[in-house]
Amino acid sequence: MPLVWTDTYDIAIELEERYPEVDVRHIRFTDLWKMVQGLPEFEADPNQCNEKILEAIQSAWLDERD
Repeated sequence: MPLVWTDTYDIAIELEERYPEVDVRHIRFTDLWKMVQGLPEFEADPNQCNEKILEAIQSAWLDERD
């Protein structure tokens, strides 16, 4: 099943598996945006993303890491 921007927790799980060395607390949103788009299962329109979505992904990733 393809991932879209609103799949924040599923995206966070995938990001944690692929990028365990990333400092999630200090990641730039431009870098996070690129990382999400680079996930093999991700198939959403890049233009449908906004800062609120990236904040939700970052928060979910922090939760997943803890």
